[in-house]
Amino acid sequence: MQIGPYRIDPPVVLAPMAGVTDKPFRMLCKRLGAGLCVSEMTTSDPRFWNTPKSLRRMDHVGEPEPVSVQIAGTEPSQLAEAARYNAAHGAELIDINMGCPAKKVCNVAAGSALLRDEALVARILEAVVGAVDVPVTLKIRTGWCRETRNALTIARIAEQSGIAALTIHGRTRNDFYEGEAEYATIAAVKSAVRIPVIANGDVTSPRKAKAVLEATGADAVMVGRAAQGRPWIFREIAHYLATGTELPPVTLAEVRDVLIGHLEHLHAFYGAPQGVRIARKHLGWYAKDHPEQAAFRTVVNAAETGERQIALTRDYFDALVAGVAPDFASAA
Repeated sequence: MQIGPYRIDPPVVLAPMAGVTDKPFRMLCKRLGAGLCVSEMTTSDPRFWNTPKSLRRMDHVGEPEPVSVQIAGTEPSQLAEAARYNAAHGAELIDINMGCPAKKVCNVAAGSALLRDEALVARILEAVVGAVDVPVTLKIRTGWCRETRNALTIARIAEQSGIAALTIHGRTRNDFYEGEAEYATIAAVKSAVRIPVIANGDVTSPRKAKAVLEATGADAVMVGRAAQGRPWIFREIAHYLATGTELPPVTLAEVRDVLIGHLEHLHAFYGAPQGVRIARKHLGWYAKDHPEQAAFRTVVNAAETGERQIALTRDYFDALVAGVAPDFASAA
């Protein structure tokens, strides 16, 4: 898939997820096979650009290209200025958020709430595209609700406005993440526009990724929640799309090594104690479905230093690799 001057290969994209797709996670997913990683949502309000949170979100030093930054807001001029600011600070692609279903976002008429105002969508897209020299992409849902699916209309507006690629989550805003994603709307959009289309929603395995591509005709798939605690899903999908065969399941030793590397990067990036706190949700995702994961989470979540967190994690996975019961009594 081509977006501006950038070849996205393999055609598997990490979805922007607030509080998840930070720099350590993006770099890990890229290393494990993602063709593109989109940053977590950044505000278009300049009053918050110099907060510690925003400054970390705008840190792209060492990230492999292309660096894609998602911006959110409601005012065309403000979004245009945010696009210019992020492009000046390392963004090589600007992605506009019109897909977030969160109430705190929609209550201020941002995210997927924008889909209810097609004229405003057009003004925003034209303003942002006109503000920067880098490619601008757009992420949407199929509509605000099932009775008013308007992704096809939005897609045509996007193409006319100069949007370089379009991602569609196969749910409406009112669906949030419930039920199963539907792909007929994505297929209709793909057949109606010439720009690249990325299919998002319930891409949870290599076989599902191929099925979604076949059902929609999309140029790429986007993976969100399925990558949490499973960043190697990108190389699994890429391999299956390229060969039609599945890679062997990841070993416990590989899970341990990937997780410890992830923890080390989180600790270095955020410092203590924030890095330790942020790591806890990732630990839960990585441990999910492994033996005695609940007991492990209880123990490891009590760790207050990065060193202790890593030591407990290593001990837990070393026990699993050895085929013995983890010793939580001595860890307490």
